[in-house]
Amino acid sequence: MIWGIFKRDMCHATRNVIAVIVSMGLVVVPALYAWFNIAASWDPYGNTKALKVAVANNDKGYKSDLIPVRVNVGETIISTLHANDQLDWQFVKSDKAIDGVKSGEYYAAIVIPKGFSADMMTLFSPDIKHAQLKYYLNEKINPIAPHITDQGATTVVNTIDKTFAKTIAQVGLDLASSILHYSQSPQMAEYMRNLNGNLTTMADTLSGASQQVTSYSQLLGSANDIVDSTGKLLASATKAGKQAQNALKQGKSGATSFTSAGANVTSSVNTALDQVSGAFDQVAAKVNKAFDAIGKDSDTAASQLATLSEQISSGESLYDTYITSLNHMRESVEQLPDSDSAKQALLEAIDREITLLEAAKGDSQKLAQQLKDASTQVTQDTAAAERSRKEILNRITSAKQSISNVRDDYATNVKPKIDALASTVSTLISQTDSMITQLSGTADDLDDVTGDVGTNVTSIRSTLGAIAKKLDSSAATVKELITKLETGGNAGDGNSDGGDGDNDADSGESDELRALATANASTLSTLISAPVALHRVSVYPIANYGSAMAPFYTILSIWVGAIILCAMLKVTISDREKAHVLGLGDTLPRIAGPSGPGNASRWGLRLDHEYFGRYAIFALLALLQGTLVCLGDTYFLGVQANHALQFLAVGWLAALVFSNIVYTLTVSFGDIGKAVAVVLLVMQVAGSGGTFPIETLPKFFQMLYPFLPFPHAIDAMHAAMAGSYGNEYLLDMVYLALFLIPSLLLGLVLRKPVIRLNNWVSHNLESTKVM
Repeated sequence: MIWGIFKRDMCHATRNVIAVIVSMGLVVVPALYAWFNIAASWDPYGNTKALKVAVANNDKGYKSDLIPVRVNVGETIISTLHANDQLDWQFVKSDKAIDGVKSGEYYAAIVIPKGFSADMMTLFSPDIKHAQLKYYLNEKINPIAPHITDQGATTVVNTIDKTFAKTIAQVGLDLASSILHYSQSPQMAEYMRNLNGNLTTMADTLSGASQQVTSYSQLLGSANDIVDSTGKLLASATKAGKQAQNALKQGKSGATSFTSAGANVTSSVNTALDQVSGAFDQVAAKVNKAFDAIGKDSDTAASQLATLSEQISSGESLYDTYITSLNHMRESVEQLPDSDSAKQALLEAIDREITLLEAAKGDSQKLAQQLKDASTQVTQDTAAAERSRKEILNRITSAKQSISNVRDDYATNVKPKIDALASTVSTLISQTDSMITQLSGTADDLDDVTGDVGTNVTSIRSTLGAIAKKLDSSAATVKELITKLETGGNAGDGNSDGGDGDNDADSGESDELRALATANASTLSTLISAPVALHRVSVYPIANYGSAMAPFYTILSIWVGAIILCAMLKVTISDREKAHVLGLGDTLPRIAGPSGPGNASRWGLRLDHEYFGRYAIFALLALLQGTLVCLGDTYFLGVQANHALQFLAVGWLAALVFSNIVYTLTVSFGDIGKAVAVVLLVMQVAGSGGTFPIETLPKFFQMLYPFLPFPHAIDAMHAAMAGSYGNEYLLDMVYLALFLIPSLLLGLVLRKPVIRLNNWVSHNLESTKVM
């Protein structure tokens, strides 16, 4: 019965030319549907060269003291994009770029702002700014174009990152290489020998100065003893006239000693002031050395400046001691009679000396504060540090001038008046015998003076002792520096025969630095800018985008072909055809009842015979559709198919399954079944995972995914094209074939209860005269 129905259907389908043309059209149209879509999407991302993207460079560049090379990242970007053919880059002004995006002339625009390079170089300052590109995008022109131009913008950003990192790394490596090469040159070796010699001489000078200061302190101690003895002799002069005469003589000797002590004090003060002035010269040298280290070792420079600030601060006690001594001297002078013409002049000279000392002390305090401030600036702002350097050197010059003013004023005004006072005292003692009666009071006054002188001498000796200790400490520091330089030089030579573990470690570090600096700077900077290189390994590679999309469009066209077959061919068998198949003539006997499925079953033409008999031509045409579209994919379009027979087998199975599902829906529910087939088509286009991974789809489609035939057919075709993992291909083919079970169950079993319902629905639709 099935064969009889199929033979008559084939005869009818080939009875005339129109029938043959329509039959051929039914086979060709689905293939055309697939081929046009596959060809259109063959290599869309390889044809982006025509997409116009504007680029505008407003970057003004940047240059700093740290990197004495003008950096213009914007120009680097433009140069790089000139060699990039990923998109059609248009290099225009920023106004035209933005207007072009709005008008649709450009798909996107990238504008590099004025301060782009400067913002990138804030990496080396405390106030780091994130450099930004302005990216303008016209999203209404095409839904896919923004994603393609986004890739172009990402390429620009990656290029900037790599170029910036490479530039900074290359500058640093070149600098390190230059320093290492210079350190190994004969000129540098000569400099090091001269430096060691000068440092040795400096250490010897400091040690000698310390010994001289100690000697001056001892000499002042002897003078102090003389002054004390003079006071005691004057105190005993009140007992007798003879003793008074002797006391006057001793007083004259004491006055001479006082003058000598004053001279010694003057000499000691001058020496101390000279040492302070020389110390300021050393401070200036150390300041220059510390600022010269900025950029190479800013932390060490900061530490040296902080140490100098502490040393200057600690020296302020010298000024306090000297001021105290002058105040004591002033108190002694105030005890002289007002009639003494030298009193007022001496007081004014002492006050002026105190004022100059306080000014010098203020200069030292300001110098110490500037050194302290500079120690925190050298690691933050190079330009500010250079200004601080000039201010500090000016402050050192000012402090030295203040010391010179103190020394000159002392020698010009204070010392002559003290000498004059001592001379006056000696003259009064030798010429005036009448003062014997008043000797007791005079002796007391002189005892106060000698006490003040002793106090001053003690203070000066204490100051000189502190200076001697600082000189010894400075000499020790210089000697330690010489030792370190000699050790570093031996470690850097690499020719020493032995040494302790530290030298070995230093030598190893020097060797590593030498190896790094002598390597290719360009290669190393490239490695630093992009330390990780992506090596892409394709697993089951697909030749091109068209091949990747071929399974989806091929399977989709086969389903569309099944719908077209049911739209063009009749799914029910007329009573006339049934009668001819049964050999009953042109009509069924009246006892067959109304026309419909299963009305000829009493003569042996059952419902399943009708189902399979009419489906046979559907299956044949569907197989022809699947064969044509698969062969066209492989041999006409050149779609990748590593296993061509398996690829063709997927098309055959999909054609049988899809045609059976659509045929069953149409047989069971008529035109409503066709509508259901279209709904299933729409659902599978969205939820098959043929274009986007199923994991990226909404939850509803992820749940629906396993119960649709498209995904399994597409996966099987992918396995046939690129290779199968294990039994992946066979499992997908089995899953696809399983959809025949519910389709056949509906067409052979569940269809019977709904035949009358379907007839009733069809009758009502036809009664509308529209449907």
